[in-house]
Amino acid sequence: MVKGETVRKILVVDDEIGTRESLKMILKNDYELFLAKNAEEAFLQIEEHPPDLILLDIILPDLDGLRVLEKIKQGKPDALVIMITATRTVKTAVEAMKLGAYDYITKPFDIDELRLIVNRALSTKALKEENQRLWEEIDKSFGFENIIGKSKGMKDIFKVVRQIADSRSTVLIMGESGTGKELISRAIHYHSNRKNYPFVTINCAAIPETLIESELFGHEKGAFTNAIEKKLGRFEVANQGTLFLDEIGELSVTTQAKILRFLEEKEFTRVGGSKTIKVDVRLITATNKDLNQLLRTGGFREDLYYRINVVPIVIPPLRERKEDIPILLDHVIRKFNVENSKNVKGVSKKALELIMNYEWPGNVRELENLLERLIALTPNEYIQADELPFDLVDTSKINELKESIFDGKVSFLKAEEEFERGIILDALKRANYVQSHAAEMLGISRRILKYKMDKLGIIQQNNIDL
Repeated sequence: MVKGETVRKILVVDDEIGTRESLKMILKNDYELFLAKNAEEAFLQIEEHPPDLILLDIILPDLDGLRVLEKIKQGKPDALVIMITATRTVKTAVEAMKLGAYDYITKPFDIDELRLIVNRALSTKALKEENQRLWEEIDKSFGFENIIGKSKGMKDIFKVVRQIADSRSTVLIMGESGTGKELISRAIHYHSNRKNYPFVTINCAAIPETLIESELFGHEKGAFTNAIEKKLGRFEVANQGTLFLDEIGELSVTTQAKILRFLEEKEFTRVGGSKTIKVDVRLITATNKDLNQLLRTGGFREDLYYRINVVPIVIPPLRERKEDIPILLDHVIRKFNVENSKNVKGVSKKALELIMNYEWPGNVRELENLLERLIALTPNEYIQADELPFDLVDTSKINELKESIFDGKVSFLKAEEEFERGIILDALKRANYVQSHAAEMLGISRRILKYKMDKLGIIQQNNIDL
């Protein structure tokens, strides 16, 4: 028993006191033992001290052991039961295994064999529990609750994912960089009937053209220089699961033709090989490019486009679903609080205004990266506006000014003055209030800069007037 490890509970059900005590002596140093002399006591013990393993005698005074097994399995289908039997009732023990018993042991006990069977049974149980825990983590990581959004666009995407998860149809996910295309692809896989099989990804933009065919379809030993051993490609590794081709718009027309052949025939040949390999793979692709434009210029095959675009999903950029930003903030802050052992409660009202006004060209990925940095560095309970990077604040001011014009709160001429004043003040600040340096940054002469400062009522804060 490893120190700190949870002690497993074993219930021994046998009407012979000698058998109960013998099993207790053999197992007590490694497990917590509970004893029952009949079926009635056994059911009480199961309720009071739910066991990890039950050692159940086939012959009991008040109820046949097989009926006890059936009742246990009805209430707890995952219950782990090993039958105890005499040599003459081995046939009955085999019948018990058909009813769901894990194994059986015979009297008199071989101590080493007994320990081996018990240990194997509990190891199997532990493995199942660990697998269940991992799948729960996967569901948590790639379930819909991790794809944050209450906007209509995101709700529509959730609906489509649920509808097509179990189908064999190819999916094309379109959206700008950072919108979460891979997260959507994983949600499709882990909500499908393929979730117990591999989810394999490849970024087509990250693989050189000379290697992409080998990466996708594998190669045989000696197929080319440095091919010192056989390699399985991503299609083969993903057999019975899902292959996600990110940035498919980056593939050459030659590689596109080979993917098209696979989609049509469900088979391929490794580079340097002659054997045809058949696999069952669900293909999901993604791109941040305009494939229609590539079709017009000959950069993407029309026949492949229609093959991969059976179910199109378009993820809107963050700037078009700003109602999702507050809940995204809450989710990401909780996530990075845990990772950084911090207790940041949120963002200030002014910081939220600036974040809401920003266009987020890098989408959700940009927002996550910013918050990770801010949470790691902030000494405050709430992230303040002055902790935000200059570009975000500056762009937010421009957007805020633009909205004020459209709302009729500020005239265009007044907004133009405010915009110009903001740029000049920032240039002066960056140039440490040396006017000649600020003018050079702005691409104007110092005389024009001075004229604009006077016109806008900007007073030189320092006496440096070079």
